Amino acid sequence: MEQYRFPYKSGIYVGIPVKENPEQWLMEVQMVLEHPKQGDLHQPKKTNVPIFHERRALAEKEKIWVQKKAVKPIDTAPDMTYKESLRQAFNAYEQELESKEDEFSQKSLKTLRDVKTDYERQKLL
Repeated sequence: MEQYRFPYKSGIYVGIPVKENPEQWLMEVQMVLEHPKQGDLHQPKKTNVPIFHERRALAEKEKIWVQKKAVKPIDTAPDMTYKESLRQAFNAYEQELESKEDEFSQKSLKTLRDVKTDYERQKLL
């Protein structure tokens, strides 16, 4: 079955459509390409916000509705398991945040490490 790339919140995933309506596809997650960003998406780069959001990646086989216009065919999906893709996406985002010293990146890194603890408890990392 053909795989597709799609965004959800601030993450990017690979998955397959399992159902559709005129405007959307119900996508089943198979891989994580980019880990969701931490913080308030409506006030980017700000730390003094009412809620500094902690975001986890969508779970393997989780199904979510995505606008059809946001779903793109992917020629060659990475050859890896969900766990491997999550680990790779998580590590890339963690390294990106570690390389920056601004307040937003440091707060995002702290929040991401809380997410990491949860992933480790679930044996995902």
